[in-house]
Amino acid sequence: MPTVVLHRGGQVYRDEVKENTNLVVRAGIKQFPFPNLRYGCGMGKCAKCASRIIKGAELLPAPNWKEKKQLGPRLDEGYRLVCQLWLNHDLELVQDDKPLEPL
Repeated sequence: MPTVVLHRGGQVYRDEVKENTNLVVRAGIKQFPFPNLRYGCGMGKCAKCASRIIKGAELLPAPNWKEKKQLGPRLDEGYRLVCQLWLNHDLELVQDDKPLEPL
């Protein structure tokens, strides 16, 4: 089972999740990483769930068109939309204290 480590607000949250898990879906049904994960629409439209991936990024699929539209050059800084990711491996991510400003 993948291990997820979330850094937010100076705290570190860690737990295992089932394979093929979406963290926003889990948070929406009040499972880890609820209530620590910031998210909004869950459809790639608001970018509130944007997170910088610090470990495991190389195993993620290429960014989809929604991530490219919402994040643009921030993709090169390691940001991804968590709502667009289904996890099958360990991942470590950081959510900034404030949501990213829209492009």
